[in-house]
Amino acid sequence: MGSKRILIFIWACVSLISVVKSLSHEPELVVFQTSYGDIEFGFYPTVAPKTVDHIFKLVRLGGYNTNHIFRVDKGFVAQVADVASGRSAPMNEEQRKEAEKTVVGEFSDVKHVRGILSMGRYEDPNSAQSSFSMLLGDAPHLDRQYAVFGKVTKGDETLRKLEEVPTRREGIFVMPTERITILSTYYYDTKMESCEEERSVLKRRLDASFVEVERQRMKCFP
Repeated sequence: MGSKRILIFIWACVSLISVVKSLSHEPELVVFQTSYGDIEFGFYPTVAPKTVDHIFKLVRLGGYNTNHIFRVDKGFVAQVADVASGRSAPMNEEQRKEAEKTVVGEFSDVKHVRGILSMGRYEDPNSAQSSFSMLLGDAPHLDRQYAVFGKVTKGDETLRKLEEVPTRREGIFVMPTERITILSTYYYDTKMESCEEERSVLKRRLDASFVEVERQRMKCFP
């Protein structure tokens, strides 16, 4: 009986070390520019590698540009809509192909606390696509039920602004009465983009690309 307890203790320690290592890993950072301000995300590639790869690929493809935050439940979650149905601009073939993929449920011991990024899904645990939530409070009932893949690293003031928007209830969802648009997204590697001036140049360049996206959208939807 004593040896069994020792084995359980060792297993728990190894699990904890694995989680700590994954949280200390500093991967590429992603920024969502919304109509209420910027939100910066850091990913956990060792916690949810398939999820991180999928979401980051969508960001690189510009998949979240012109999408929106369709749900704002104060103290609970602000949820990004699925790319396939939430964008106001049309998608190209590569964006649509990636957006319609489903990701296996990568459930971990990482807790759902304020700032955590958690994948949305249907009843099927392997049905996650591109919708995800930014936790606005602690939600332990979501632990091990939804895949945690990152956290908000900057932009808590934007989350607080979102919590103040007027909302309406629609079934189980609390939704904003106005569209909260994700104007554009960009990313940078923390190792490559260590200089603030370089980050500023990159941000301006990607801001210009958003202008082009909007120009194309207006041509498609005059």
